Amino acid sequence: MSTAGTARVAAVSSNGVYSFTKPTRESITLLEGLGVEGDVHAGVTVKHRSRVAQDPTQPNLRQVHLIHRELFDELGAAGFEVEPGQLGENVTTERVDLLGLPTGTLLRLGADAVVEVTGLRNPCLQIDAFQHGLLKRVVSRDEEGKVLRKAGIMGVVRQGGTIRPGDTIEITLPPPPHTPLERV
Repeated sequence: MSTAGTARVAAVSSNGVYSFTKPTRESITLLEGLGVEGDVHAGVTVKHRSRVAQDPTQPNLRQVHLIHRELFDELGAAGFEVEPGQLGENVTTERVDLLGLPTGTLLRLGADAVVEVTGLRNPCLQIDAFQHGLLKRVVSRDEEGKVLRKAGIMGVVRQGGTIRPGDTIEITLPPPPHTPLERV
């Protein structure tokens, strides 16, 4: 499920306060069952404001947000300037078809950390506040009218560890039949 070359971590980001963007870091530490240490979205139950308002007891299936760096190239070709962390992701990847992974895929990030893929990020209007018109570039419809979400994937931490830019990513698919990613 990776493209040409070795799948790797391009950047890591976290933020201890609610903000659309997250500053890049030299490293982040993933905590099993919680998420990114010190990140506002870490926790066993939901932390995203809209989901807390609906039901604060929901399990947090969005502990770690991953985006493929190649999306930034695509957005750049359309006139947008986006850097790692600016769309709120914790991990920016390279050479991984994140959107093509099935639910339940395990991603080993670096030597120790393991994230289980739970679904697609459902981007919100804050993206247009960041750069006007960006939402239409990361959410669109295919020929049949099906919604396409390109703003990354979400996961939960199955095994903790520290990850840094340049770390390799190993992909373990779940047993078939595979379930395509849905929004979480």
